Amino acid sequence: MINGKRVKTVDVHAHCIVPEAAAVINHPLEAPGLFVEQPAGPHRGDGRGGDRCRGAQHQPLLVSRNATPAAELIKIQNEKLAEFCAATPDRFVAFATVALQHPDLAVEQLQYAIKTLELRGLSVGGSVAGQELADPKFHPVWAKAEELGILIFMHPLGTRELEPSGRLKGSGLLTNTIGNPLETTIALSHLIFEGTLDRFPGLKICAAHGGGFLPSYANRSDAVITTFP
Repeated sequence: MINGKRVKTVDVHAHCIVPEAAAVINHPLEAPGLFVEQPAGPHRGDGRGGDRCRGAQHQPLLVSRNATPAAELIKIQNEKLAEFCAATPDRFVAFATVALQHPDLAVEQLQYAIKTLELRGLSVGGSVAGQELADPKFHPVWAKAEELGILIFMHPLGTRELEPSGRLKGSGLLTNTIGNPLETTIALSHLIFEGTLDRFPGLKICAAHGGGFLPSYANRSDAVITTFP
């Protein structure tokens, strides 16, 4: 409510899974979550009273490293998301997923998802099989996203490289509580410092969890540009 008036609320961050897509790589269904084989009821999906759920997103973890199953998985998943959202267009819109590890294929998938399936944006992880989003190999994908004028929603995969050290064990689910926003911070920082955002100034990125720790350390990052150019 603002000044006593109810305003439209958009939940930009929601998880779902397409069982048929997960089956392509024998990935177990994860609960709790919204399975995109269920009907989209009038008040279902966001769970927090939102008027519209924008980010009906598939988990980036499900993308296969092999191009053939990746192409099949993503085709199924994006088409099912489009079908799901079309059933309740006043309630749901969706982000596409693409096989970022195969940039040329990803460009084709993004074009198809936005122009043919009419999905509204792109969902990415915070890294791709251990590679940073700022790696030049991904430039074709960012160029296409910029051309299409879409929103990119970045959801972290966590910092699994820290887990063997044991430093994230214990109470507090630190793999999520700290690990997720840490990866977002790393990903965004590389996109800034490696010049990706200068190369593609039209990119529109929404990073989950408040942009990780980057907003709190923006002044420190600014200082680094001068101190360690």
